[in-house]
Amino acid sequence: MPKLNQFKTLVIDEFEDDKFHLPPHTHTYYEIIYIKKGNGVHHLNNNLLPYKSGDLFVISPEDKHYFDIKKTTRFVYIKFTDNYFNSNKNLFCDDLLLHTPEDFMRDKLLKETVLKLDDPCKTILKNTVENITAYNCKIDVTTSPIVFYQILSIFGLIKETIRGMNLQMKSAHIDNEQIATYIHQNIYQPKLVQIKVIADHFNIAQTYFSAYFKRTFSISYRDYIHNLRTTLIEKRIHNNQLPIKQIAYEFGFTDESHLSNYFKKRKNMNPSDFKKT
Repeated sequence: MPKLNQFKTLVIDEFEDDKFHLPPHTHTYYEIIYIKKGNGVHHLNNNLLPYKSGDLFVISPEDKHYFDIKKTTRFVYIKFTDNYFNSNKNLFCDDLLLHTPEDFMRDKLLKETVLKLDDPCKTILKNTVENITAYNCKIDVTTSPIVFYQILSIFGLIKETIRGMNLQMKSAHIDNEQIATYIHQNIYQPKLVQIKVIADHFNIAQTYFSAYFKRTFSISYRDYIHNLRTTLIEKRIHNNQLPIKQIAYEFGFTDESHLSNYFKKRKNMNPSDFKKT
């Protein structure tokens, strides 16, 4: 399945298709998709969601989707990377610092339900999308506070619609404490702390997990793992209760030589020399 990439923090794209130009796919960024006209079926993960003019969908990196177009459809895509909201934190209210738009977009409810906007919300959404696309034709919207707040208002419309439909958000919010606990519990088993494995464990796309971890913990995931493992090995050596061979086995190294090479690369000395310090 193809995975689409985007390097600009924000891209506004409007196009019309008789047949959707992409196969089922995933991507490394987020999408807000507005249906200006047309109808068909949105295949989103394992769900079939009928769509029509005025409908709205939100897609996060772990989602896979495509559109089965029944009647010529005009789409407006608002596509942004992790860095878009992260670089605009100075514009955030307190609530957004705790519950980010990215977390909101990952909620499973939004992948299972076609939102039923009432007439005032439909009109506001239509006007908001038109404002964004019109502004996009005039300037670089990437750093525009006006466009930023327009995009935020779309999330407000979604939340109000969900309340009006009496739906309960299921929330796929990532628990940072659970991630840290998982790492510390499994640091002795290298396979269990591989990015693929931990991302699958928390049902997060691999590319999203790496970016999210660095943004949240202010260190890359690989560096965090290496620092934690090295610190624990140092403590084992200083305790002087286990031979190097036993420490190597405890941390999942193939042998003593493997541990020695790993340790020397990070501390510029062999474990035996470190033991004497």
